[in-house]
Amino acid sequence: MKPFGLLACGVAAMFLSSMIFLALLFSLFEENLVGEKGSFFCANASLRGWYFDEIFNLFMVTMVVISMGSSSMIEEEQYIWHFFTVSFHLVVLRKLVQTFTSQPMQNMNNISTASKRRHLQIYLIIVVLASGRFLRGWHQGGVNWVYLPDIAKWLAQAGNAYIKMLQLVSAILIISRHLLSVVWLKWSSRKYATLAVLIHSFPGLLVLLYITKYQDVAFTESNYAATSFTQIIYATLIIYVAGTVLFAPWVMLPRNSSFLSNDPSEFQKTFLILVRGASYVVGSIYIYCWCLLQLVLQQPVNTAAFLLILIQILGSIWCFANSGHLFREWVEVSALYYVGMAGHFGLGNTNTLATIDVAGAFIGVSNHSTLLSGILMFVITYASPVLSMLSMVVYIAMKDTVVRKSQEHAFGHLVKMLIGFPCLVPLGLNSILLIAYTIVLLLMRNHLFVWSVFSPKYLYVCATTASLCFSATIVALTVAYISMVVFRHVQDQQFKKDMASH
Repeated sequence: MKPFGLLACGVAAMFLSSMIFLALLFSLFEENLVGEKGSFFCANASLRGWYFDEIFNLFMVTMVVISMGSSSMIEEEQYIWHFFTVSFHLVVLRKLVQTFTSQPMQNMNNISTASKRRHLQIYLIIVVLASGRFLRGWHQGGVNWVYLPDIAKWLAQAGNAYIKMLQLVSAILIISRHLLSVVWLKWSSRKYATLAVLIHSFPGLLVLLYITKYQDVAFTESNYAATSFTQIIYATLIIYVAGTVLFAPWVMLPRNSSFLSNDPSEFQKTFLILVRGASYVVGSIYIYCWCLLQLVLQQPVNTAAFLLILIQILGSIWCFANSGHLFREWVEVSALYYVGMAGHFGLGNTNTLATIDVAGAFIGVSNHSTLLSGILMFVITYASPVLSMLSMVVYIAMKDTVVRKSQEHAFGHLVKMLIGFPCLVPLGLNSILLIAYTIVLLLMRNHLFVWSVFSPKYLYVCATTASLCFSATIVALTVAYISMVVFRHVQDQQFKKDMASH
């Protein structure tokens, strides 16, 4: 006899957790509208008006949930995510073009600035769409179309020399992009900027050396040198990430109280500027080290595909960061989530266990360890969703956050408005998919393909949930830690300034 009581309790608990996520999102959404409009009356009026991009967003989630009831749609799920991700960015492009053509002709200077910003956003969305199209052609995943030619097969036929060249170009572009972001930071002197570039170049040079010297012999019998060098890379990346997270917020704080204003209403502005500065540095190092780790672990043919995912994510962030309040924040975060999910399949992953890169899970592992190999396998498989979540720290740093004036000094409110949508939206969307597929699996338990299609898919859904929860926890803890450091520093400096004035 099947334990229907336990199954019902489990489904009810999952449904309750999903409702809690959605309730928190709705509450945060309403509070955000109050901050934008300035009154509950205007917020309620905005709640009754939904934009096309928001309606299409809900339509996407509904269609993905409906498609889970078909075994054929599960086998070819990569096409669903690609189609809806591209369609959503086309909706974004449509809205950008509409706002560009409907600008009022009042102030020519403001129009010129807004026009340049809209042009930049349109170009970025076009780059995102082009990158997504190349990524879609990288692997013919699924079951029915796997025999068709794709970019990865063409590169394999061309030979390892072309793959190696493309891998090196991708690695150099990833490293160069990060070093440029380091140079663009505001440094007090040029020597500090040069020192920072040299420090950030070190792990990138290690990865380049690994690709050119050790990668081809990583799985040979005499692979001790390659294994040791890979472990050095792992340790270096961990040290860089931990050191940046712990010390960057303290190093970037101003050492005197001259940055403080006598106007108490400027407290929020000062706090957000300092938090965003430190968050940008930490988020950039998250993305940089995660990309370097993937350059070591991913198959060589996938490094260029991973670069395309990075271009999509950064392009979306830069586009939304310059959009002001044209798009609601939950829509922007959901777009990053969709890019991460589409990129997951763009790297060759499917809903079958056969596409898991088992060989890559033993790179840098000297002795057999199920735990370490399992972690590396998880890192390789969910490289794209985790990257999209880690990039939320950069998104938080670049996006203007609306805070209610009545709570501008409340630390909890400030942190909630910073991390609320970036953490809750992906978890809320994933909770909908998780509860929907749990119900589908229970209904299909007697289906002919329950073990070959539905059960492996459920394992992937659970693993995706774990990756998102892990990444969201990192994002929340990172921003909360930075905010706590900045908040205490600003309060201490304000106290010293008040004492000196008296």
